[in-house]
Amino acid sequence: MYKLITFCSFLLLAPELFAQQLPLFSQYQDNYIAINPAMVSRDYLLNEDNLSFGVSHRNQWTDFQNSPKTQLIRGEYLYEGGGFGLLTGGYLLNDQTGPTGLTGLYGRIGGILAGDPYFGGIALALNIGVVQYRVDTRQLNLRDAGDIEAANNQQQIFPDVGFGLYYYRRLSSRGFFDDDLIYAGVSIPQSIGLDTEFQDETGNFFLKRAQHFYAQAGLFHFLEDESYIELAGWAKYIQGAPVNISANFRYQTNAAIWIGVGGSSAGSAHAETGVLIGEKAGFNSTIRIGYGFDYNFSSFGPAAGVTHEISVSVAMQK
Repeated sequence: MYKLITFCSFLLLAPELFAQQLPLFSQYQDNYIAINPAMVSRDYLLNEDNLSFGVSHRNQWTDFQNSPKTQLIRGEYLYEGGGFGLLTGGYLLNDQTGPTGLTGLYGRIGGILAGDPYFGGIALALNIGVVQYRVDTRQLNLRDAGDIEAANNQQQIFPDVGFGLYYYRRLSSRGFFDDDLIYAGVSIPQSIGLDTEFQDETGNFFLKRAQHFYAQAGLFHFLEDESYIELAGWAKYIQGAPVNISANFRYQTNAAIWIGVGGSSAGSAHAETGVLIGEKAGFNSTIRIGYGFDYNFSSFGPAAGVTHEISVSVAMQK
């Protein structure tokens, strides 16, 4: 019952501990705006839908009480004119893990600086926002009962800036990869590193906001029957922790149903499925519904349980 709280307490009190602080995603290709603000919407790249909205919910390690839960609400618009693309939008992110949590509100601004927005180019963008960090020290299960004895919730609010660089290109090789799409990017989604101090009746303790460094890459290979294969990767690094690499394979049929599998260097395996509802069903917009499932095969995995993630989005041309 108290395993997760004990684990979180250790994270809070360790004086020089570095680990992943930002939320993870199973269907990370669909939550790119929180990973790299310069990434161009897959709805635009695949269907030229330049306006989209989406929501997702992730429940991680379901066998833990008060396990990590993440919600994301996003919206974005790509303005295209005269060979230039303006990236706008934003997102609201909420993440709660036992006694600790964060809520962030971000706006995105950027542009496609080189190339044509549809055929490819180089994009630069920023996510600018504010983040609230929360700790309920009453839930902490400590080795020494007198270490921290707070009587109320505590919170701190800080500004935050995320930076992203993104390159993409439609190929014209006149061969196997003709008309395929490749992309790659790097980002620092939490660029302001600060020490967050929480005070109580007997002293204080700190959470160090560390910079995260991300890299993304992928390939869309289009088949003759209007289906396609997507290969995607996401590398994550934070000082003092090993590099984590996730890879994913997704196949979307011409009937607008997709399936996918993947894994990460941390020992997790991933499976997903979903459906697109659009013109064939008489809609002017494209509705995407996806479900992701994760299981970790490390020694920690059996006690933690599985992870579920569901996402819904709507995209259209404006």
